[in-house]
Amino acid sequence: MAFDAATQATPILESKHYGEASVFAAENMIREARRQKNIIHQNIPEICILDPDGDLLRYAQLHGASLCSGWACYHTQMFVLEHGGLRFGLIGNAVGAAFAVLLAEQAFASGCQLLLSLSSAGQITPIADGPYFVLIERALRDEGTSYHYLPPSRYAEASPALIGKITTAARVAGINLYVGASWTTDAPFRETATAIAAARAEGILAVEMEAAALYAFAAARGKRAVCIAQITNQMGQIDGDFEKGAANGAIDALNLLTVAARSVAA
Repeated sequence: MAFDAATQATPILESKHYGEASVFAAENMIREARRQKNIIHQNIPEICILDPDGDLLRYAQLHGASLCSGWACYHTQMFVLEHGGLRFGLIGNAVGAAFAVLLAEQAFASGCQLLLSLSSAGQITPIADGPYFVLIERALRDEGTSYHYLPPSRYAEASPALIGKITTAARVAGINLYVGASWTTDAPFRETATAIAAARAEGILAVEMEAAALYAFAAARGKRAVCIAQITNQMGQIDGDFEKGAANGAIDALNLLTVAARSVAA
């Protein structure tokens, strides 16, 4: 196969046949995990939450969350929390695009119908005093995983229908929720002043590590995923940074996630 010079210098864009099925499928890994771990085949909760920081999971464990016996995964545990009349499957410490999508693939193959991601994020364009929440409607694809799911483009887009429903529900519930774009990076310690200025000039509100990949996965697979950024920091440039509020932000986050999930429930 012939490639032009630019493609040859960028392996991540080579041999991407987006309509071709993967030889390695999540269902196959789940099958073997069930066999090895003696896990009975049963569906996980239909609403799952990825919690990269783990603060929401720790709060849930203190408030009655129990281990999900049907989650057949080599890398993580899932805990089940019932809140606001809904049943959530929580996975903590899923940091980064590749890990988030690996878990998303397994979650949807195990019975998930809606995936919510709550990521602690850095402030790019100041629109309020932190902490606050941003519903990510599109994410700059400055990571690698999304390019395995969708052809190159500048942004990965959320479902407009999901964004609209959640925005309306948050407003009705009196929750302060901003809507805008994020920058998804694989390298948080390479967020240079030049890169930050460029993102700000583009109107981007936050920098995080999962949204572009999750939105690309969702679009390619026809799944429902929503990413919310909890703006907690200015990349450590001020003293007292990374504060989330009461219970490390878990109470406010859980309330928002419950409103969001209920608004788009199948």
